[in-house]
Amino acid sequence: MTRELVALHWNEWTLLQLALVGAAWLWAQPLGRWLERRLEEQARRIKGNPDLLRLAVTLIRRSRLLVFVVSLLVLRLVLLAADLPEATLAIVLLLSAAWLFLSVATRIIRNRTLARLVALIGWIYVALLVLDLTGPVFQALDYLAISIGEFRISALLLLRAGLVTAGVIWCAIFISHIIENRLKRSDDVSPSAKVLFSKLVRIGLVIGAGAFALSASGVDLTALTVVSGAIGVGIGFGLQKVVSNFISGIIILLDRSVKPGDTIAVGDTFGWIVDLRARFVSVMTRDGRKYLIPNEDFITKEVINWSYSDENVRVDVEFGVAYDSDPHQVTAIAIVAAQTVERVSSYKEPVCWLTGFSASSLDFKLRFWITDPRNGLTNVRGQVLMALWDAFKQANIEIPFPQSDIRFRTPLEIKRSPLPDDF
Repeated sequence: MTRELVALHWNEWTLLQLALVGAAWLWAQPLGRWLERRLEEQARRIKGNPDLLRLAVTLIRRSRLLVFVVSLLVLRLVLLAADLPEATLAIVLLLSAAWLFLSVATRIIRNRTLARLVALIGWIYVALLVLDLTGPVFQALDYLAISIGEFRISALLLLRAGLVTAGVIWCAIFISHIIENRLKRSDDVSPSAKVLFSKLVRIGLVIGAGAFALSASGVDLTALTVVSGAIGVGIGFGLQKVVSNFISGIIILLDRSVKPGDTIAVGDTFGWIVDLRARFVSVMTRDGRKYLIPNEDFITKEVINWSYSDENVRVDVEFGVAYDSDPHQVTAIAIVAAQTVERVSSYKEPVCWLTGFSASSLDFKLRFWITDPRNGLTNVRGQVLMALWDAFKQANIEIPFPQSDIRFRTPLEIKRSPLPDDF
């Protein structure tokens, strides 16, 4: 009889705690919405620190859950002070606080789907710990196993290895991003060296993290020799291009032949380098297209780097004038006209030379320098030609068009003797 009363007593308190949880949830809804509006106004004042702003916005959007957790904490303290049962309330509080923390902490992962998946997995693990179910669940997962020789693979091993490997590799990539950002802000390192160091650091951290994670998960690293042999066979049969592009990328970074921001021409592609990757180079053209050119092409093909040594590039413009023009006057006018174009640099003075006597015109070549080849060559040539047109029109210098002279010769008259009468 006493056990029945105790069981009834605890059931009643359990229902009471669940009622308090429901009341706290209902109370948190309007208060959380009001708090979200007020905090959002304050968050808009955060400037110059995007990471802090992102964290603040993430927390503000969970104001109702925050109010709910705080309300449960206050109710639990009240029950503890009154020496009343609070086990059910404590379980709900721990699970709610764990979800609040994980949903905010995983926002550093930019992929929303991945962030929610990590938060869900972490919350399930916390729930198993809180409910003291880790032992039975782990035993059930360990029971699902297969044996390959002396190596035993269980569902628990795969799950543990996958989670540990993913977490450690993600931390390695996160650290590599921090190092990469620090390198980008350094003025003492060349752009190519920055990319090279960033890639080497990332590759080293990922490989080390993967080996550490597998070792920590109980995987024998000597078993990976079979995998490495299979990878070697795959490289020998079908991955030559992948490896070639990877090695070519390292060579490009080491010899610093190209770097981000360089204006280049590869075949018919003219643009500037946006990014250097392990397999390809990303090139943005003037029409907004982005070409992904394999690294091997930069080793085996002819590449024009307009800004290899510096940004000064010489541009040639050819034109012709009529034969009755003074070539000395034409060259002087052309030089002055080129200097009126804004993009023409004062690095070196423009020059103009008479290059030939064609059938219809005196041929000239105007040479000038620019310092921004990534802004295009056709447009600056067009601006210079327009300036030449205006200057020649003002000076009454004619730009001829092809013409031919046709001469007609009068045919000779042939005098014939009269025919005899009896012919």
